[in-house]
Amino acid sequence: MIYCFGPFSLNLTLGQLSRDGEEVAVEPRAFTLLCYLVENRDRLVTKDELVEHVWAGRFITDTAISTLIKTARRALDDDGKAQRLIRTVHGRGFRFVGTVEMTVLAEVRRDTAPDPAPGGPAQEPGEQPSIAVLPFRLIGQTQTYGAIADAVPSELISSLSRLRWLKVVARGSTFRFRGEMPDMDAIRTKLGASYCLSGEVEIFGSDLALTVELADTRDGRIVWADRQSGKVDDVHQMRTDIVNHVTMAMELHISLNEAERARLRAPQTLDAWSLYHLGLRHMYRFNATDNAIAADHFARAVALDPNFARAHAARSFTSFQAAFVNYGSDRDVDIDNARRFAERCLELDPMDPFGNFTYGRSYWLRNDHDSGQTFLDKAIGLSPSFSHGMYAHAFTNLIAGRGAEAVAKLDDAIRLSPLDPFLYAMQSAKGFSLAHMGDLDQACHWLDAGSRQPGAHYLVSIIAAAINRIADNNDQARHWTERTLQLRPDASIEQFFVAYPLRDPALRSTVHTALRDLGFAER
Repeated sequence: MIYCFGPFSLNLTLGQLSRDGEEVAVEPRAFTLLCYLVENRDRLVTKDELVEHVWAGRFITDTAISTLIKTARRALDDDGKAQRLIRTVHGRGFRFVGTVEMTVLAEVRRDTAPDPAPGGPAQEPGEQPSIAVLPFRLIGQTQTYGAIADAVPSELISSLSRLRWLKVVARGSTFRFRGEMPDMDAIRTKLGASYCLSGEVEIFGSDLALTVELADTRDGRIVWADRQSGKVDDVHQMRTDIVNHVTMAMELHISLNEAERARLRAPQTLDAWSLYHLGLRHMYRFNATDNAIAADHFARAVALDPNFARAHAARSFTSFQAAFVNYGSDRDVDIDNARRFAERCLELDPMDPFGNFTYGRSYWLRNDHDSGQTFLDKAIGLSPSFSHGMYAHAFTNLIAGRGAEAVAKLDDAIRLSPLDPFLYAMQSAKGFSLAHMGDLDQACHWLDAGSRQPGAHYLVSIIAAAINRIADNNDQARHWTERTLQLRPDASIEQFFVAYPLRDPALRSTVHTALRDLGFAER
């Protein structure tokens, strides 16, 4: 894909910025930032999004972000005063405002096959990702707790095997690499794994630390890493926490990495698996344009592989999103598609947690939350670290007025996936649940936090407006009212209660009054 604007062209396949055909030198991180702004030129990109995409979610100061924006502008002969191409929206983020034309690169064909990667059985484009979990290296005291270096990866193999989309190399093969520093070429060629998860256990006195690292064996890059520390007396809790945390992290970070690899390939070469992961990038941006793009990617993936269960579930997800947030002109069709696509996923793979999640949520659209609960329970049972399943389970409790049960599940979901694209929904659902329980101060805190997250749509900010009004936080209530109407000028009380059919008559009446006082129309 090539994006052209003025004299500049941005070639994503070659990773190159050019001006009038001449390459422009630009540092890699600034190039990544520029690509992200151009690809999302139809909307505001927040600072939090840039930190997540460019710096992989690490703590970054505003000064570092400003410096990189200056670097990107300099490469485009732009500056902070003119802002011809990259515009700052003060206090909110950035937008690319240039007029862009897209060119699709034709697939390059060769008379002879390219040289294979050294060694052989690396994952072919479009194949299901595979992962090798190595025994952890033990540092420090080897007595008493030394067995944890084998126990944690063994439990990770078992837990990751529940992820239906990920192939996990058996323990009997991966544990042959005991005690060795991971050699990515060897992992790729001898085990055929596209990812390697390795780690270290450090025990010094009463202190215990667990470090995990996910690497892409195809290029040796570190995709994700984390570290937990505590006391040896807490070893069993730490073991449980690290297994749950890593399992959820694999669901998020492998998908993002696969999407990034797919993005760099010419569109004609995209196969079903790559199309699926490209669709995920758009699906989790939670706006009508990206949702439609995601739906198209998933439809093309299914056309290429009609038995691709997860792609059918993803089509259900985009149909649900269109119906829930009222994107389309025919909500009834979206409701039917959300159920139909999820059913097809479960016909192909009844044990897929994502399929059970999407099928369970499809009942919401018909105001039958209880019937969907069985499938949400199954999604969590199949994958105990599936944070989206926990969120959906909590939402059903929220609608039924079981605030305390909802908060407990939401706390688990947020703890397992603190950088999740669904974080806005988890936080706002927690705030709404706390409002059920009468804790308005904490309710407003979590609703404000959720409404500020990337992806938060008008049905999130309208909750924040209502609960802040009930709590007499009138300035904040007006702020979220204005935000709601910016996102959806026709937002109404009827739309609110279609999305959130609260069963508690007292709360329903109080919210209705608050929304009416804030000026929202009945329908």
